[in-house]
Amino acid sequence: MKSWILSLLLTCISCTWHTQAEFFTSIGQMTDLIYAEKDLVQSLKEYIQAEESKLSKIKSWAEKMDALTMKSASDPEGYLAHPVNAYKLVKRLNTDWLELENLVLQDSTSGFIANLTVQRQFFPTEEDETGAAKALMRLQDTYRLDPETMSKGKLPGTKYRSSLTVDDCFGMGKTAYNEGDYYHTVLWMQQALKQHDEGEDATITKVEILDYLSYAVFQLSDLHRAVELTRRLISLDSAHERAGNNLRYFEKLLEKERVAKLLNKTSAITELAVQGGVYERPADYLPERDTYEALCRGEGVKMTPRRQKRLFCRYHDGNRNPHLLIAPFKEEDEWDSPHIVRYYDVLSDEEIEKIKELAKPKLARATVRDPKTGVLTVASYRVSKSSWLEEHDDPVVARVNHRMQHITGLTVKTAELLQVANYGMGGQYEPHFDFSRRPFDSTLKTEGNRLATFLNYMSDVEAGGATVFPDFGAAIWPQKGTAVFWYNLFRSGEGDYRTRHAACPVLVGCKWGKSLSSACL
Repeated sequence: MKSWILSLLLTCISCTWHTQAEFFTSIGQMTDLIYAEKDLVQSLKEYIQAEESKLSKIKSWAEKMDALTMKSASDPEGYLAHPVNAYKLVKRLNTDWLELENLVLQDSTSGFIANLTVQRQFFPTEEDETGAAKALMRLQDTYRLDPETMSKGKLPGTKYRSSLTVDDCFGMGKTAYNEGDYYHTVLWMQQALKQHDEGEDATITKVEILDYLSYAVFQLSDLHRAVELTRRLISLDSAHERAGNNLRYFEKLLEKERVAKLLNKTSAITELAVQGGVYERPADYLPERDTYEALCRGEGVKMTPRRQKRLFCRYHDGNRNPHLLIAPFKEEDEWDSPHIVRYYDVLSDEEIEKIKELAKPKLARATVRDPKTGVLTVASYRVSKSSWLEEHDDPVVARVNHRMQHITGLTVKTAELLQVANYGMGGQYEPHFDFSRRPFDSTLKTEGNRLATFLNYMSDVEAGGATVFPDFGAAIWPQKGTAVFWYNLFRSGEGDYRTRHAACPVLVGCKWGKSLSSACL
């Protein structure tokens, strides 16, 4: 009989852990950076203490010598008439001043520099900084947060308040500029300029901000504002050669546009709809982008009163499975068609912590299969790290695997290894299918397909991180210890294309996930 594959997508917690580079893809591993920085601060404090001690000794010596030389210089011969004074003068200049020289030359930085050198090999890279900046932009777009809100750190459910400086905003804009993303360049350079104009201290100058902003605005086809911003730049730095050249070029284009309009010709420049410096977000590769992001915000969910009446709660014993007769699981309908159910108290807090402990050291950047080449590769639409656990790693892995089998009635005897995923900054997995649309997926142990998905949430998420289904407008929110289950295939074995789903970016919180693929006869 043909085998099918059960995809048990187990744990989902939204969080960020230790591997060299790509820290931004896992909040869990980023926690290591907190302790590394704490260690560096302690090392720096020890260096400062050593320097202060050295300066205190030098200052004490200087004060003593100042008083002595004022006395001796007032009557040199009389002072040296005393043989002890003459001896001490010779001794000081031959010995004491040499000791002071050695004290001044004493290097107190060695310990701190040595520690910094060791820690630096584990520091985030340029790729991490770019990835982190793009993550903030992704959150900004998905949850419709303006740069002012992001800059002031006014996010829902946050325990700690943090804000972005002028220099931070400039860095965000520069990252977008280097990526050819002029839409976000404008947003963040405008915010940097606004905070600069309000008098906030910054190392970046207005000229530098206007240089990027004026050109990015030009790239968005807003010639009039590009001219306005470039003129402001030149008013601050009349010798700015590039700005001068740009202004002449922009003005020439404006003149061509004016002449074309006078001749009733269509302007060669396509202008975006602009209202007070607000520009339209460019369309991208994902056709259901608007629907997907609206669901992530909790908007557009198609839960009607009629559908709500068809949803029930019950106790689930796995079709009288002996293991569940005495202690059945609470089962709640989340959606009617396709049928999606949630089970409660599937994982205990102790099991969750143990799974995280086992997974953290093995985390590596999650990959996707290139549809053209079939090769596994990283992708911007999947931001997380994952690791694989075997039953011999710890009894908890086997226990959890068999619990999933009891609940679903599907065997895990031919299961793949248990996959644990940890989402990073703005961690997400854009709309995708869990079942394979290829005749045979080489990653599966047995011929067949992923029959169903069992998704276990291992933490509550303060904001964001929902599992959404753009096709039928459902949004399911993480709830610690619960599991969500649905079938990916019809009884005929054909894929149910309605089950295309996504893991929304985590706005505030920490998200872990693990998956298990198992063959069912």
